[in-house]
Amino acid sequence: MGIADGFSSDRQIPWSLPVSRLGFVKINRLLPRPEMEQFRQVGEVLGSVKALMVLQDEIPINKRQCCLLLEIVSLAFTLISTSIKHNLRLEEKNTTKWKALDQPLRELHRVFREAEVYIRHCMDSRDWWAKVISLHQNKDCVEFHVHNLLCNFPAVVEAIETAGEISGLDPDEMQKRGVLLRKKYDRELNDPKVFALRFGEQYLVTKELCKRFESAWREDRWLLSEAIKERRKEESKNENRLGDFMLKKLNGSPSGTNDAMLSSSSVLIGSRDYQVRRRLGGGSQFKEIQWLGESFLMRHLIAEIEPLKPEIRTLLSLSHPNILQYLCGFCDDERKECFLVMELVSKDLWTHIKESSSPRRRSPPSIPLIVDIMLQIARGMEYLHSNGIFHGDLNPKNVLLKSRSSLEGYFHVKVSGFGLSSVKDKNTCSSPSHDTTNLINPFIWYAPEVLAEEEKQGSISSSSSKTKYSEKADVYSFSMICFELLTGKVPFEDGHLQGDTMARNIIAGERPLFPFASPKFLVNLTKKCWATDPASRPSFSSICRILRYIKKFLVMNPECDQQPELMIPSADFCDIENGFQKKFLAAADTGNLSATLVSQIPFQMFSYRISEIERTQRRSPIVSESTSDAGSFCREENLSVIEDHQLPLGKIAVQEKLGQSAPRSRREELFLQGNLLQLRPEKYLLQVCVRDSLSLSIISPFSCGSCICLQQFQGQ
Repeated sequence: MGIADGFSSDRQIPWSLPVSRLGFVKINRLLPRPEMEQFRQVGEVLGSVKALMVLQDEIPINKRQCCLLLEIVSLAFTLISTSIKHNLRLEEKNTTKWKALDQPLRELHRVFREAEVYIRHCMDSRDWWAKVISLHQNKDCVEFHVHNLLCNFPAVVEAIETAGEISGLDPDEMQKRGVLLRKKYDRELNDPKVFALRFGEQYLVTKELCKRFESAWREDRWLLSEAIKERRKEESKNENRLGDFMLKKLNGSPSGTNDAMLSSSSVLIGSRDYQVRRRLGGGSQFKEIQWLGESFLMRHLIAEIEPLKPEIRTLLSLSHPNILQYLCGFCDDERKECFLVMELVSKDLWTHIKESSSPRRRSPPSIPLIVDIMLQIARGMEYLHSNGIFHGDLNPKNVLLKSRSSLEGYFHVKVSGFGLSSVKDKNTCSSPSHDTTNLINPFIWYAPEVLAEEEKQGSISSSSSKTKYSEKADVYSFSMICFELLTGKVPFEDGHLQGDTMARNIIAGERPLFPFASPKFLVNLTKKCWATDPASRPSFSSICRILRYIKKFLVMNPECDQQPELMIPSADFCDIENGFQKKFLAAADTGNLSATLVSQIPFQMFSYRISEIERTQRRSPIVSESTSDAGSFCREENLSVIEDHQLPLGKIAVQEKLGQSAPRSRREELFLQGNLLQLRPEKYLLQVCVRDSLSLSIISPFSCGSCICLQQFQGQ
């Protein structure tokens, strides 16, 4: 019997149909659920990655990190497959039970596609020396791709749980499943060690994988050193000098001097294909160059180099996907010149916001896209602060954007303009796109305490200013970027105050006004960041935790992008973060600016989830210890919850006038007695107020997440 013999004649598979990269025949009509089509696409990308990795021994650079990426995406797919198999049934008539999976699986598909692009890039053997320069200290595998997977995976897990709560035809089976899920979010499990033992594998952070997160990058550096040694036997004299320099940079100088990070400028300038293409940024420091077959950004410094070497060494040692990468440095002590080669990123956030808010644009950027940019900026700043580097000049011109080829509309964000402040203050520009004449007024990006100090000293550019180069001043500048992202407007653009008058008003507490349509949970976070008292502003580590959970909230509630002003989370994310800090960050560590490890993210989001449930339960009297209590509450408030056949199970309709009550059916009793009310109380919170004698305004939830959406129902 042939492959197609099991199908009826109208569903047979034509042999001429194109086959996907996995080998799957693409016939969407055979898939019983749209969400399963999303899952199939995730599997298709995984198949492509596995096919590529058949030749993993031939990967020239970052082989260990590519293998790690394959392992973790394979494990993620296996875990999701098992969870879907245990929690969901295809034969159910109510298709909306699966709706919760749609957006989380779309996001997971994006993460898998970007992992595939990364592996393809590492496998490309063209311009080998350029690849060595670009990727020799690149940590994107863990800090970008694994990070994005671990941020998205809890949403997939919860989406399957949400669908599984009401999936199945046996009420007893549903109730048993709910009991297990309630125990999962018990406060006694809100401990990192317990989480690692109990849920480490489910959330992709087993002990073995966490060790690989740390070791894969170091192993790749050793492999690259060996490859460079082999290449030196066959290369030209200048490339041998470049190889010697890269070996010192990878392995460190035996004497431990700063010279391990710097080589003679002749290695760069004397290269046959070195060429300056154009100047960037309105000054003489930044240039686009062609070298080793690739385009790079070069920062050309003319100054006494010896005092700058410690700071240059620090900059060259930094590696994070959300900062502009300093790749290598070359100097000429006699001519007092230094050439710092960096990755080339030409577009800045200032330009992007102007383009996005243009009247010609059909629609503004989506809220998830804005939050993604905010999170990447915050992660870059968190990393800089953890290394003792404070920016002092954070604004949209110093935030660079690189298009992510696999994701339309999404960007890879890079913070630039940091470091070498003593040189920066002597020149007109601090980043490749920074032209101060384009900024409306530099005052709007500076914190009030920085402006107050400027009034006293008469200069805001003093490199010795501890107020300007501080953690909390950078957080304030970040808040102004958030305002511009959310509104498309320059802060204070509509005001009539300028210059010194504006500075005095900012010091006094004046802040820009958000329009009504802004999402409240993002407005709240932004206002926390621009607090007048620096001590009241959160750290970038806290901001990152909050934004990660907001990203999950948006994935679980995609309708938030349509009416953001009406979407109200069931708990304040900033309050949850305050509770998290009190519980897990000891008072002695409050000044510690260390960056969050990627492996810690799943527990942090799990802890947030437990806190969210607890806070919702305290807020909502409808959640009780017994199902009878829940029923009596409804009766006491003269409300009845009935099944509306126009709405799927999991949505609630109030269809009564005050003062009336209706009997509940057996199905409704099961609904009230089910596991949903106790496991996801924030989804079933009812609030009733009388607008007039004929209408009720209620807050009713969607079935796919933990948000509360305002809806209107007319009374009978």
